[in-house]
Amino acid sequence: MTCIAVANQKGGVGKTTSAINLATALAATGSRVLLIDLDPQGNASTGLGVGQAQRQRSSYHVLMGEAALADTVVPTRVPRLDLLPSTVDLSGAEIELVEFAARTHRLDRAISQSTKAWDIILIDCPPSLGLLTINAMVAADALLVPLQCEFFALEGLSQLLSTVERIRERFNPGLSIIGVALTMYDRRNRLSEQVSTDVRAVLGQVVFETVIPRNVRLSEAPSHGLPALIYDHRCTGSEAYIALARELIARLPKVARAAA
Repeated sequence: MTCIAVANQKGGVGKTTSAINLATALAATGSRVLLIDLDPQGNASTGLGVGQAQRQRSSYHVLMGEAALADTVVPTRVPRLDLLPSTVDLSGAEIELVEFAARTHRLDRAISQSTKAWDIILIDCPPSLGLLTINAMVAADALLVPLQCEFFALEGLSQLLSTVERIRERFNPGLSIIGVALTMYDRRNRLSEQVSTDVRAVLGQVVFETVIPRNVRLSEAPSHGLPALIYDHRCTGSEAYIALARELIARLPKVARAAA
């Protein structure tokens, strides 16, 4: 089982869109996939069509030790894709987790104790570097960073990389960065190309070749409770995520790649 945290402390970079569509693409290859919604906004849950009525228990209850992971996940409309939904209760978890001695390992423990196994787990993190994101990084084998092709996105990247180093030193020495995905790319905008060039110059092959374009169908899909790959699999955004999933699979450990 490979666990990947999808994280960036800056909001609006296409993090949840990436998590939803990559999870869908991976499930389409035959892998058993779990998407953990660790964002109090619950956008990943909404984007997969899981309504409030299906969120009686959520990632909050798992973190608090009030429910087992296997008993909390719900199926989605996508075959082989399960979801650990989020509720607004999660917004208070940052404060409540402080009371626990092993507060940084709550999610890792829940995953390791699960009676149900998946080939790949994706964690949609909140747009911050608080305890929820730290729990995700401690539980993860690797980190996938969606990076918006704008100047301010670059400023936050160094902070995120510093956090990853601290997580490696203190909690999870095996944490790696599986890749940086450039999102919201606009070929008509010279800045998008400049940001892409700068990021590749600094990070090299860590950056995926595939770039995710600005695409209205990607924005429309969540309002229908569907991943873009199902809502309109022929749009440029869906095609880009399919290509990104292929790159991701090539970078996965051999065991996960064989399952896919």
